[in-house]
Amino acid sequence: MEFIEGIEKIEKPYKNAVITIGNFDGVHIGHQSLFHEVIERADTIGGTSVAMTFEPHPIKVLKQNGHPPLITLYEQKVELITRTGIDVLICVPFTRKFAEVTASEFVEDILVKRIGMKAIVVGNDYTFGKNREGNLDFLKNEAERLNFKLIVADWIQPPANGSVRTSSTRIREFVMDGKLAEAQRLLGRHYQIRGTVETGRDRGGKLLGFPTANIKLYDELAPKTGVYAVTVECQGKKYKGVANIGYSPTFGDHLYTVEVHILDFNDNIYGEKIRVNFIKRLRDEKKFSDISELSEQIGRDIIKAREILSL
Repeated sequence: MEFIEGIEKIEKPYKNAVITIGNFDGVHIGHQSLFHEVIERADTIGGTSVAMTFEPHPIKVLKQNGHPPLITLYEQKVELITRTGIDVLICVPFTRKFAEVTASEFVEDILVKRIGMKAIVVGNDYTFGKNREGNLDFLKNEAERLNFKLIVADWIQPPANGSVRTSSTRIREFVMDGKLAEAQRLLGRHYQIRGTVETGRDRGGKLLGFPTANIKLYDELAPKTGVYAVTVECQGKKYKGVANIGYSPTFGDHLYTVEVHILDFNDNIYGEKIRVNFIKRLRDEKKFSDISELSEQIGRDIIKAREILSL
């Protein structure tokens, strides 16, 4: 895949470009369907499949405060789009100046003239341009005027649940509610967080008998507080584990942490970047009467996680 950061870096129009455009937060099954449609359409005309996204997310620039947490940060989003088989991914740095580009300028000057667009694939509620003046009616008129094809893709419904619309908002709600199976159906994969292992409070191994990796998160969206069966990707390998997200009420220090006990693992990974995939929620956080009772519960959590992760 060719990856371009900045419209000005496009050297010449692509051959018969078929494009889809969006923020693609989560790169969920609806987004994946758009990419596959773009790839198929490009193949039929001997063209180039193109996806365009934005960094940072436009809502961060336009609202600054009060924006929802992102499901996938930039690095992961690029990785996930790359896996779809798209020929070209264009990332546009989103600024207030870019937000002033009119819908007409965007379509004619950027999409048609610079990228070489011959077809565009969008969802049925797609809007773009200054003040969101670009919509499907606008695109229909532009398609006739500039001689490109407009393809409106249906929203993809998750398997076995046709009543839930696939959307980043819904996925965000599921993750924050700890409903990982529901989030997985819409994402097409397990929800993942990323971070760096940092020095924690040195309690896992010494006090509890279960050493943990304390994670400094990169991600904005973390699952509901509680204990989870997880898999951990570290140093090119995948391990099983148990994660605790929350405030460790037994210790009473009220500090929010994400800690992972990696099963059958004893390497020093301080400073390492790791990825944690959330498989199933085991229980709520709970305040135990003493450290011994907490340690016994962690032992039971590990047994349950092993059973789940062995399926």
